[in-house]
Amino acid sequence: MVEPQKRISESALPVWRITGAIFSFIVTLLAGGIVALTIIFSWPTWIYFVTGGIILLHIYLYVYLFPLLRWKLWRYEVRENEIELQRGILVVKRTLVPMIRVQHVDTKQGPLLKRYELATVAVSTAATVHEIPALSMVEAEELRVFISRLARVADEDV
Repeated sequence: MVEPQKRISESALPVWRITGAIFSFIVTLLAGGIVALTIIFSWPTWIYFVTGGIILLHIYLYVYLFPLLRWKLWRYEVRENEIELQRGILVVKRTLVPMIRVQHVDTKQGPLLKRYELATVAVSTAATVHEIPALSMVEAEELRVFISRLARVADEDV
């Protein structure tokens, strides 16, 4: 089976890296609590090193590696009768959304996406919402209009 060909914007990388840095900061604060407990209760000093190693590994994974792999592996394709999504790092998940099931299409932006002029396209069906993250604002708007037209045509054919 041929995988989808379209990629999301490369500008997604800094957005995901900033998000990973925020998450890593929170983990670092929690690890700081462990270090404080180590000092208070005179636990073994190897806990410092393990905690430091975990923090460094977490930062590497969530700020550098996972965003890069996520960007490389995220693909989508919009066809006349379906939308195909492919995502995942360790487990690659492929989803086909029949155009006849699409109820509405939205674009959304948070502050980071807005800063990098990106938007997420959300395709709603009766059961769930499927998202195509981090597209350029122009591409996201064009895709939203295109999918809504195809969904209308699919709905009329039934």
